[in-house]
Amino acid sequence: MKIIVLAGGLSTERDVSLASAAGICRTLLEKGHDAFLLDVFFGLENPPENLEDVFTMPGHGLEIAGNISEAEPDLEAVRASRPDQSDCFFGPNVIELCRMADITFIGLHGGEGENGKLQAAFDLLGIRYTGPDSLGCAVAMDKGLTKAIFLEAGVDTPKGVCLHRDTADRSFASTGLTLPVVVKPCCGGSSIGVYIANTEEEYTAALENSFKYEEEAVVEVCIKGREFACGVIDGQALPPIEIIPKSGFFDYANKYQDGATQEICPADIPEETAQRMMDLTVKAFRALKLNVYSRADFLLDDEGNLYCLEMNTLPGMTAASLLPKEAKAVGIEYGDLCEMIIRKSMEARYGK
Repeated sequence: MKIIVLAGGLSTERDVSLASAAGICRTLLEKGHDAFLLDVFFGLENPPENLEDVFTMPGHGLEIAGNISEAEPDLEAVRASRPDQSDCFFGPNVIELCRMADITFIGLHGGEGENGKLQAAFDLLGIRYTGPDSLGCAVAMDKGLTKAIFLEAGVDTPKGVCLHRDTADRSFASTGLTLPVVVKPCCGGSSIGVYIANTEEEYTAALENSFKYEEEAVVEVCIKGREFACGVIDGQALPPIEIIPKSGFFDYANKYQDGATQEICPADIPEETAQRMMDLTVKAFRALKLNVYSRADFLLDDEGNLYCLEMNTLPGMTAASLLPKEAKAVGIEYGDLCEMIIRKSMEARYGK
């Protein structure tokens, strides 16, 4: 197959996306596909005379991928470095190459990659793509809306409220919650802009910092417990994986720096608890109108209560990411997982 692996963009998870997509591109090449790694924002400035030759170009675009730094990327610097200085989300030749491909593997994270806008644009342009549809992505990206849907569907989630930047009363008393609380951007990812506040002063500072990322923030009760993730492919849950940061919580640095976190899969928990988590993952997946694949994040408290925090519609896909590790635990190797996602995406939307 001719496959564009789309990455980068203007999300705070830009570096993560490039690393994920590079891994996808390499394994698809090993599987015999004609794959090319493309930054959705920078595009391809100097394409070959015959644009379709991109799929067999030496290097396959992999030179754009680098290591994930400890700090989030400077997006203003990224914007300023685009040669054509266009404010269009799609860089030169992106739409043309995606239309030429048999399918576009979406390796974007956060922002326009996961909020449904890209998927909706591709639907209108007749571009085949991997992962969930635009509706599911749009719903799952909004953590406040996700909470409401989880509660309606019977999926326990920490008690919380949504606050807008222009909310008149942002006082802690107005939330009706008890300390400590977690404060985070409503539509962020990779734990960027997430803070744990133990005092009202910390809450005020955390809220202001979260509003630097977005106009809406979620404030929720901080659940003390063990951290887990549970993937789902085509409506079938994978074995849960436990996440044990060596310090703090599973924040941006702990997610992506080598040795910062221990991950155990299958998780060392009772079979009943694992099955309950898998069942809740599928229930959350369906309630949010998702399809193809996603990954749920959970907390398990000391009393055995499970709380679903969110669904990641385009989870990390390096070979060392959580979802590939869960798949490997049931005998699905990384390259086979990437091909499975392509196949399930084709079946879900295009009848192939």
